[in-house]
Amino acid sequence: MTAETRIDRLDRLIRLTCENAISIVDAIVADFGGARSRHFTTTSELLGKVQGMEHARHHVRQWMEPEPRETVGPVRAAGGACNVVRQPKGVVGIIAPWNMPFGLTVAPLTSAFAAGNRAMLKPSERAPATSELLERLVTRYFAPEELAVVTGGWEVGEAFAQLPLDHLVFTGSSGIGRRIMELASANLVPVTLELGGKSPVIVGETADLSRAASLLVYGKMLNGGQLCLAPDYALVPHRRRAELIEHLARETKSMFPPKRHNPDHTGIISATHFARLRGYLDDAFSRGAEVVVVNPASDGVDPADGLRMPLHVVLGATEEMALMQQEIFGPILPILTYETITEAVAIVRRGEKPLALYYFGQDETEEGFVLANTESGGVSVNQLFQHYVQEDLPFGGVGHSGMGAYHGRDGFLELSHSRAVYRQPALTPLPDILRPPLTPQALQTMHGGLSARVSSRHVTEGR
Repeated sequence: MTAETRIDRLDRLIRLTCENAISIVDAIVADFGGARSRHFTTTSELLGKVQGMEHARHHVRQWMEPEPRETVGPVRAAGGACNVVRQPKGVVGIIAPWNMPFGLTVAPLTSAFAAGNRAMLKPSERAPATSELLERLVTRYFAPEELAVVTGGWEVGEAFAQLPLDHLVFTGSSGIGRRIMELASANLVPVTLELGGKSPVIVGETADLSRAASLLVYGKMLNGGQLCLAPDYALVPHRRRAELIEHLARETKSMFPPKRHNPDHTGIISATHFARLRGYLDDAFSRGAEVVVVNPASDGVDPADGLRMPLHVVLGATEEMALMQQEIFGPILPILTYETITEAVAIVRRGEKPLALYYFGQDETEEGFVLANTESGGVSVNQLFQHYVQEDLPFGGVGHSGMGAYHGRDGFLELSHSRAVYRQPALTPLPDILRPPLTPQALQTMHGGLSARVSSRHVTEGR
């Protein structure tokens, strides 16, 4: 699969996105019942993804170059050489989610095309308008043997995951991710799983609370909080909690003024998901938490207003509450307090490894302690989401938040087969020490080599 072919496919993917931008945004907004920010949609699902396509197009020739590796042993003297060649895996299946129905389809597709693969797409049945448009657009820009779209409900998704693909990329919940992995295992299909999780924000003692509050409101209200990288809960020093809440109220009023049909305020995708979020709040309240509704225009339940739920801050949340056990995926922000940074890190470590971790503060020692004693798919310091939008950084989870990564070169590697190649200029005879019939002297020489390593500096120097 030549570089020219890969670049051509990436070019056509860029054209598909740019030439149909308005139609794509219209379809996504329709799937959210009209309550989806066009600005967010254009920035995150189109412009940001086109930048990733351009990055891959610019670097793909460099990524394809064979990678030299070091030779070891006697073959070095014989002129042996090692390298790794990246080959396409074949056909990559991509199962996309409803919350970013276009962006989280074309992002892994970019990596698949850069790696020289063909692809099959299974968009979410919860985004029917986007799925139907994507199916039509793909047939205009790609031949069916290059790229195909398969639409349908959960039963189609399960059948899709059972295909003998060469790789499968799934974005969604941990529960469904387990099922996808189980189905794919029947054909030994390798999987990349991006599963989200409870991404914490640790607000340090030295954090600027005004800016921290601005980022928290932005991250929790962006797309109605329905993002895998959305901050799930915040940890703040006990003495600074009241001040943070004041800033949250001020920033919410500034960014999302209390008016009905606010075009910047994305609604919850469905009544079912809205009821799930209300259930989290009712459970927390029944267990003694204080629920603060920040700057509401309404209670959010009116379908005519697109199920736009205001920001809910939950104080006094405890680990047995449902909202501290499940990924929230909505505009609900539990705020927990701590006395020492060690205590904050311990709270994070009691949960599963998250997709993202955020730290706000100016204390380099504290920041270093947090990063050294936690695990997550990625980290942004004094920002949200930025490790995701940097194309030269891998994007993926760890543990329960996923496996594998894509974006940039890391996506190219994830969806390529790394083929080991050893090359020697000419045939040479077997060394006497390896050529049968083997002698006791040969075995004695081998053991002598092992003993010498124990008694020399080779061990301490790692040689």
